[in-house]
Amino acid sequence: MKATWEKIEKNLGVLEVEVEAERVAAALDKAFNKVVKKANVPGFRKGKVPRPIFEARYGVESLYQDAIDILLPEVYGEAVEQTDIFPVDRPEVNVEQFAKGQAFIFKAKVTVKPEVTLGEYKGVEVPAASAEVTEEELSAELERLQQRHAELVVIDEEPAQNGDTVVIDFDGSVNGVPFEGGQAERYSLELGSGSFIPGFEDQVVGMATGDFKDVVVTFPETYHAEELAGKEAVFKVKLHEIKRKQLPALDDEFAKDVSEFDTLDEYKEDLKKELASRKQKDNEAARESAIVEKVAENAQVDIPRPMVLGEVQNMVRDFDNRLRTQGMNLDMFLSFSGQTLSELQEQMEGDAEKRVRNNLVLEQIAKEENITVGEEDIDQELANMADMYKRSKEEIKSILASNGSLGSLREEVQLRKTIEFLVANSKETEAAAE
Repeated sequence: MKATWEKIEKNLGVLEVEVEAERVAAALDKAFNKVVKKANVPGFRKGKVPRPIFEARYGVESLYQDAIDILLPEVYGEAVEQTDIFPVDRPEVNVEQFAKGQAFIFKAKVTVKPEVTLGEYKGVEVPAASAEVTEEELSAELERLQQRHAELVVIDEEPAQNGDTVVIDFDGSVNGVPFEGGQAERYSLELGSGSFIPGFEDQVVGMATGDFKDVVVTFPETYHAEELAGKEAVFKVKLHEIKRKQLPALDDEFAKDVSEFDTLDEYKEDLKKELASRKQKDNEAARESAIVEKVAENAQVDIPRPMVLGEVQNMVRDFDNRLRTQGMNLDMFLSFSGQTLSELQEQMEGDAEKRVRNNLVLEQIAKEENITVGEEDIDQELANMADMYKRSKEEIKSILASNGSLGSLREEVQLRKTIEFLVANSKETEAAAE
């Protein structure tokens, strides 16, 4: 097989491939063995038609497309490896020659990973950040803990207000016709959470236990269900119960309930140390991000749009996985938020492009500095994952191998080592005065 690569513009080029006639013949044999099983020829059972009779009846050309489908993925992969290119999108293939007894010739327009021209990446300056915990931060954390340990108390004599959890029945309709997903009984809704269509929760505020009310809202023009987009809907709402958070007092009893300490002062001192440790880790992560951002800004790279769209898909998939850990999924989120999938993807494009740029720059730095990943690095990463998920290293490695993620793990470790290199070669300046 012969393969040549010619760059025509930026990250686009043409891959020209010529495959010997012997491999074409082998592909035609495989194609015949596939289609003969379904061929109907009088006097022969399915799968038993001789090749000459099949070709005389249907023509050898009837095998060409199946043969191309069999051969193309195989030889395309070989050609990519032979020419040492890195495609980032599906190729646009044009078959120039395919016939029995002849070579298979095709050209493919291929978008490849872009070249990166690095700027300054050593000695990057970033301001220092303090890990000191202020009284305001300590108070905010105590308030958050109060909220977490608050009790929901049923309120009988006051109307619902933002922050309350109400138990409601609702029955929605558009022009008097009920729609799918518009009905529920004894549904718990936190007012002010923004879970429902804009305007719904605001109209429930002020309702009292036992009240009935018609809540009138308009679905957003961009609502994911086209039949409801822009339509006015009426929800008949009955309020069964109002629950309001009752915060615990910040005293020694609270400290005993939520910690191993006997007094609030002891607990606050320990909490302050914990917050300082957390803040230090946050500062380190922020420092790493700031360094990578500066280094990426100093580099020159023209990012192909398919790479950005591919990263958007990864981000959507990760977002869906996070939602599932919270008992939701992507479809439910889109329904509640009134967004379409395309709008969500569009919102993610900026961050996706930044991620792609950063990763490309880090990869190039790793090449320049010969930052490699050895088996001991992979072994340590597997050990860390095993400890995190409470499983053996062998189990973790087997899982990653089965879903094809070992290569991605190696890339992640290399990126992390490259970031560590950049941090070690950066400079910390005094934080700017506020």
